[in-house]
Amino acid sequence: MSSSESKSNHLATANSILSAAGSIAASIMVVRGVAQDLIPREFQDYLFSGLRSFAARFSNHLTVVIDEFDGLGANEFYFAAAAYLGPKVTPNTRRLKISKPERENHINITMERGEEITDSFRGQEFKWVWICRKIETSSQNFYNPRDMNSTLRSEVRSFELTFHKKNRGLVLDSYLPFITQEAKLKKQEKKTIKIFTVDYENLYHLNNMWNPVTLDHPAKFETLAMDSQQKEMILGDLERFLRRREYYRKVGKAWKRGYLLYGPPGTGKSSLIAAMANYLKFDVYDLELTELRRNSDLKKLLLSTANQSILVVEDIDCTIDFQEKLATRAVISAPPFQPPEDNKVTLSGLLNFVDGLWSSCGDERIIIFTTNYIERLDPALLRPGRMDVHINMSYCSPCGFKLLASNYLDIKDHPMFEEIEDLLPNARATPAEVAEQLLKDDQPHDALQGLIDFLHEKTRQNVEVEVESAQQQEEV
Repeated sequence: MSSSESKSNHLATANSILSAAGSIAASIMVVRGVAQDLIPREFQDYLFSGLRSFAARFSNHLTVVIDEFDGLGANEFYFAAAAYLGPKVTPNTRRLKISKPERENHINITMERGEEITDSFRGQEFKWVWICRKIETSSQNFYNPRDMNSTLRSEVRSFELTFHKKNRGLVLDSYLPFITQEAKLKKQEKKTIKIFTVDYENLYHLNNMWNPVTLDHPAKFETLAMDSQQKEMILGDLERFLRRREYYRKVGKAWKRGYLLYGPPGTGKSSLIAAMANYLKFDVYDLELTELRRNSDLKKLLLSTANQSILVVEDIDCTIDFQEKLATRAVISAPPFQPPEDNKVTLSGLLNFVDGLWSSCGDERIIIFTTNYIERLDPALLRPGRMDVHINMSYCSPCGFKLLASNYLDIKDHPMFEEIEDLLPNARATPAEVAEQLLKDDQPHDALQGLIDFLHEKTRQNVEVEVESAQQQEEV
C-alpha cells in the first residue's frame, strides 16, 4: 500500500470516529430533549450523567465535578458557582428557579437541575451543568447535618464544568478564582444587612449563638449631621482598610480595624454605626458584655461571627463598671475552691479579645466601642491596635444643623440660619435634640422659630449650671 493510500485510510478512519462522536452527541441532545418531557426528574440526572460519561470517552474535553460539601464542610467553589451562574440565562435555558427571601429586596435566580449554561472566559468556552441526586436517608446512606435544604430526603448536589483539556491550567489558575471573586462582588451588591444579637440560651451551640434580624436603618453618610471633614476622614479610613488585605498580611497584622466613638448621648453614635454598615455592606454583631459570665464566652462569640462584619460593644464604660462590681461580689461570696476570675469577664480577657491571638480568627472585621465618658476607660484599651481611630461625636455644629435642615425641612438656606448658628456653641445641643425640634412643624419658619426658642432655653440652663458649679467650688 502506498503512502498516499495509507494517509487516505487514516483520514477516513478519523472522519468516521468524529462522525460517530458527532452522531452520539447529537443523539444525546435528542434524547435529553425527549427525556425532559417524558422521564420523571428523579431519573433524569442518572440518565444524563451516564450519557455524558459515555460521550466523554470519545471527547477531548475534561469535566470537573464541584460538590456542594467537602466532608462536613461547605465547598467554596460550589457556592461561588451558584452565585456566578444565577444571572447567566441563555436562549437555550428552559428552566430557572426564582425566589425572594422575606423582607429582602433582591430576587434570587438559579439554575434548575439538569440545565446547561455556556460561559466564555478569555475567548474559551465552558459548559456548566447542575446535578442534583436525591438519596433516601437511612442508616446506610450518608446524611450531612449541614444540609439545610433537605428534610426527610437528602440531596447530593454538584456542578459539572466541562472544557477543552488544553484549558486545564486556565481553569485552575484563573477561571475558578475569577468566579470566586465575581460571586463575592455579586453577593455584596444584593446583600441584605443583618444585625445579630446573642442568644444566651444557645451560648454553647456554635451555629446558633447569634439571632439575626434585618437592619432597616436608613442612615447614610450623606445624611449624618457631622462635620464634613470628619465624615471624609472616616470614609477615607474605611476605604483604605478594605483595599489593604495583602498589606496587613505583609506586616503580620490581623485584618481588622478598631474604632472608638465617644461623646454625649444623642450625638449620633448609633447612626454612624448604621451608616458604616450600609456603606460597607457589613453585618452588625451587637455584643452585650454584661450578660457574659466568663472570658471563654467571648472567644466563642468571636469564633462564631462572620467575616466582613462590624462587632459593636456599646457603652463600654458602663460594662466595665458593672463587671468590676460583679467581681467584687464574687470575691466576697465565692467559696475558696472556686476562683472568682472563672465567673466574670475581665479587662485582660477583653483586651485579648480585641488585640490578642483570638482577634486574628477571621478577616475584614471592624470592632466599634462606644462610650459617653472616654475619661473612664482604661488607657490599655485606648492604644492603637485596639482602638485605632478615636472619633469625637460632639454637639451639633453649624454644618450639622444645615444638613439636618436640608433633611427634615428640605431647605438649603433661610434668614433664621444665622441666628441659629450663633446660638449653637453656647446651647450645646445634640443633633438628636435639634432633629426633634425640626420634626415638630412642617412649616420651615415655625420649625426654625421653635428651634431658636429651644436653643435660648438650653443656653440659659447651661449658664445656671455653670454658676451653680462655680459657687460649689468656692464653698469647698
